[in-house]
Parts: sequence; C-alpha cells; structure tokens
Amino acid sequence: MKNVKYIYNPTTLRYETHTVPFRIKLLKIFGFLCACIVTAFLITWGVNKLFPPKLNQQIANENNTLKNNYDALNEELALLKNQLTEIENRDNKVYRTIFEAKPIPDSTRQQNIDKQTAQTINAKLNQNELVAATQANITAVKNRITAQNISFNEVEKLVANKADFLAHLPAIQPVANKELTRIASGFGVRIDPVYKTIKMHKGLDFAAPQGTPIYATANGVVTKAEYNPTGFGNHIIIDHGNGYETLYGHMVKSKAVLGTQVLRGELIGWVGSTGKSTGPHCHYEVHKNGEAVDPIYYFYNDLSPAQFDRLVQLVKTSNQSID
Repeated sequence: MKNVKYIYNPTTLRYETHTVPFRIKLLKIFGFLCACIVTAFLITWGVNKLFPPKLNQQIANENNTLKNNYDALNEELALLKNQLTEIENRDNKVYRTIFEAKPIPDSTRQQNIDKQTAQTINAKLNQNELVAATQANITAVKNRITAQNISFNEVEKLVANKADFLAHLPAIQPVANKELTRIASGFGVRIDPVYKTIKMHKGLDFAAPQGTPIYATANGVVTKAEYNPTGFGNHIIIDHGNGYETLYGHMVKSKAVLGTQVLRGELIGWVGSTGKSTGPHCHYEVHKNGEAVDPIYYFYNDLSPAQFDRLVQLVKTSNQSID
C-alpha cells in the first residue's frame, strides 16, 4: 500500500489527497546530494589538514632514518665497549699485576653504565628517551675512559721507578715474528696432537723452520737446561726474578748453559721438534709465582697496538697444539 498523504481543505471542509510536485522532489534529492558532497569534502579536507599524506610519509622516513642511525651508533658503542674491556683486562691482569698494584674494580670504571640492550631500547623508548639512553651510554664510556687514563698514569709512575725490574720482565716474542704468522696454537684448552684429548695448553707454539733462532725474552738466570724425551725435549727455563720464569721447549739444540746470566734478546737455542712434538716449533711459557699465564700479554716491547689486537684474534682460535 502506497504512503498517501492527506491535508484538510477548509474550503471544502474535507481531507483531500496531497501530491508533491515532481520538481519539488528533484529539488529535495538535489539538496540531499549537495549536502552529502559538502560533508564529504569537509571531512576529507579536515583529515588532510590534520594528517597530510606526504607529511606522514616524511615523518615515517625520518623515523626509519633515526632508528637506523641509532642502531649504527649502538653498534659503534658496543665495539668501543669491547675494546675498552680488552684494555681494562690488560690493565688489571698484566700491567697492574706486573707492578703489584691493586686492580681497579669494575664499579669504579663503569659507574652508572646503562645495562639495557639496544633491542629493548628500540622496542620501548620514544625518541626523547632514545636520545637520553644514548647519552647515558656515551657518558658511561667516557667514565670508563677517564678511569682508565687515571690507571695508566699510576702505572706510568710505577714504570719510572722500576727500570731494572722491567729489564727482567718478559716483554718480547722468543722467535722473530714480525708478520705475526708463526703462532700455531694459543694459550688455553686445546686438542692434544698425539692423544687427541682436550687439555690445557699452558703456552704458545711458534711454528718455524728447524734451526730458527730462539731468544731470551728478558734478563735472567738459566735454572734448567735438559732433555726430556716424553715432554719438552731439549728445553731451558730462565728465572727472571720477582716471581717470573719462562720456558722454551722442543729445541733442536740449546746454547744457554745452566747457571749462566742471559740478557733480553740473547740467543739461547734453535727451533726443533725434540720430545713430544709433531713438527718444528718453539713452545713458550710464562710463569708468574709458579702459575702459567698467557704469554701474549708479555709482548708489549715488540708489538704495536694494532699488531697486538690482531694477535689476540689469532690466538683465540681453538685449534690443535703442536706438542
């Protein structure tokens, strides 16, 4: 049933059917459409005004760039921290130990270092917090550098008063090794070349042709010069005083004589493969108060910082020893 409208006619005193003219219907439809168009335009204009598409994309690009830069900065900071850690280890375990000075606690070096990882920071912090976190990391690194400088200043003062002590301190490589290619096995857990078992390797193996000269690494007295067929073969031990000894093993021939004084750089024998050995090399150990220590930290007289860093990476390789 159609929706029919009626209006009251006062003249005829009757309700009569009311018909809307067609042009009025068109005007109403046109007005509705115009209202819709205007409303849509205003909504679109408002959204674009508040959130311009190009600006949104620009902001997104800038955010991505900032994040990438922040990640790169954190990688550099991590590298710096690793380098600082290596320097601090050398300072505590070598330099300050050499001069019998107390190690510097990590708390003093690091102070208020930020413990959060870069991944956590990226995930949870806003831009201002990222900047603050980065500044905190940089401040922590600066604090560690400042503390390390203070430590090295103290060590420098100790050096000035211990010239003779330093002369008796192992400080060079026992075999000429300018190209850093002769260290075949480092200090630490290694595979025994004969028994194929895991054991502690208490020195460094310098692979070199038989007959290569071997030198004393510091002033001292030869306290042992003997042959052991199941161990270091022809080998000598030098006592440098202050709790330091060095051992040179597997020589084809020993020049040093028991009880004699030797100087740093003096020829004491030649590379060989005597005793328990699988090839010509010099097995070299450094002992401090009866305990074997990593000899790599006692090459500071003939290595630059760059060479030392390279050597550290080379000897970290877990491989098979030669003896």
